[in-house]
Order: sequence, then structure tokens, then C-alpha cells
Amino acid sequence: MSDKFLPLTNRIYEYLQSVSLREPEVLRRLREETARLPMARMQISPEQGQFMALLVQLLNARKTLEVGVFTGYSSLCVALALPADGKVAACDISEEWTQIARRYWEEAGVAGKIILRLAPASETLDELIAGGQAGTFDFAFIDADKGNYESYYERALKLVRVGGLIAIDNVLWSGRVADAEDQEQDTVAIRALNQKLHRDERVTLSLIPIADGLTLALKRR
Repeated sequence: MSDKFLPLTNRIYEYLQSVSLREPEVLRRLREETARLPMARMQISPEQGQFMALLVQLLNARKTLEVGVFTGYSSLCVALALPADGKVAACDISEEWTQIARRYWEEAGVAGKIILRLAPASETLDELIAGGQAGTFDFAFIDADKGNYESYYERALKLVRVGGLIAIDNVLWSGRVADAEDQEQDTVAIRALNQKLHRDERVTLSLIPIADGLTLALKRR
């Protein structure tokens, strides 16, 4: 087994962004505003947002799902990558944080693409399934309360089509998942999901060490 890797120092990270990141002005300002908030750590990195936008375009996605909106950076990345008739079903429970999201969605001209549902995500996902939308989504992004990750994954797997993609954030959890002595509730939940996904033959799997770890699960059946 190879032990070769490239440590992502600040210098290399800055270089990576300088030659790769194509962040629209509206996304940059949203990211900078969010960085001043107490919960700023919940926002995805700009290179992860750009990567997700690329995945959406590769899938020729028109209908996407987001579980966990926060201030709307990831949903804005996806909405900007969607065609004019594309839609994002966005699930969150915070009126406070999503007010910021709504402001930037409007400014970017994509508010009409994003359907925000303020309710517990499990309820919203169950409503979508009950409403006949199973197998109709091209892409789903899960980035919410870690204790419910497994239930969100199972519901998302029902909602995406065969050949659709589920992306799950924070699966490396700052490295804590690799520490057997860490039995904190969220760590245990993420560790259990990672192990489950490794065995799940319903999907083709890849865990990408971008930001805090991003799992990609392509629905096979």
C-alpha cells in the first residue's frame, strides 16, 4: 500500500485556489459574509462548491436535492450550474440562516430555481417520497445534523434516479472518525455511515479527501 500523499499546506492551498477556483462575485461575497458568523465552520469550502457544480453539469442534472442549507452557499453553487429549468429542493429548519441564503439567491437570479422547505428534513423527504417523487432527482447533497445522516441517506437513495449521485459532507470529521477512542455521538454516527456505505452494493462509492471529506455514492439500482 502506498503511503505517498501531499500535505495541503496553506501555501499549496492558496496555489490550488489561484489556478483552479472560478468563484463568481456573488458567491465570494456570500462566503465572506458567512465567515463572520459564529457558525461559519458549517459552510463548505469554495473548491468543494465548484466541484459539486461540476458534478451537477456532468450529470446533466435538472432536479436536485439539498439537506442542510445554512446560508445557501452550496445551493447557490448548484443552482448556478443548473439549466434555466433546473430546480433545487432545499431542506432546512433555520429561518435565520436561510434569510441570508434567500438574499443571495435573489441577487444571483436563481431564487426561482430553489424551493426552500423549512421543516425537519426527514418530514420533507418523506413528503417528497409520498408525493410520487421517488427516482426523479439527479443529485442530492447531504450536509445537516450528523445523527440523522443514515436516515437522510436512505431517503435520498429512494429519491434519486438510477445513475443519480448522492454527495455526503463531513465524512472525515476532522480525522476523528479514525480515532477509535472518540465515541462522541456525531463521530459514532458518521463512522457507522461510512462503514455502511463501504458495504452498500446499491451504490458505486468513492470518498474524496476534499475539505472535511466528501463521499460520492452513485445509485446502481
